[in-house]
Amino acid sequence: QVQLVESGGGLVQAGGSLRLSCAASGRTFSSYAMGWFRQAPGQEREFVAAVSRNGGNTRYADSVKGRFTIFRENAKNTMYLQMNSLKPEDTAVYYCAADRTTLVITIPEKYDYWGQGTQVTVSS
Repeated sequence: QVQLVESGGGLVQAGGSLRLSCAASGRTFSSYAMGWFRQAPGQEREFVAAVSRNGGNTRYADSVKGRFTIFRENAKNTMYLQMNSLKPEDTAVYYCAADRTTLVITIPEKYDYWGQGTQVTVSS
């Protein structure tokens, strides 16, 4: 089992940057594929980015491709989401998720563990 805690959210102007972190408990972080999802008010949770166990494979939603970068440091039990060129439509609660799989997963229902979320607000 793994517990996840997100941090790094906040208020930023359009065009700005933020780096989200997802800290995981336990000694088996490298056994989990990880992902970032977001949910805006009144909308369903949507995929943002995902990374494989060793960080070698990544996938991105088309809406963030070229602006966001997902990466992980297994020695620190931490995953990150570097968000650049932020837009007002990126405003949402961002969640990290984990699953014991060798795959890179984009479907939220496939993830077993979730953090509590961190708010990102981008002003125009």
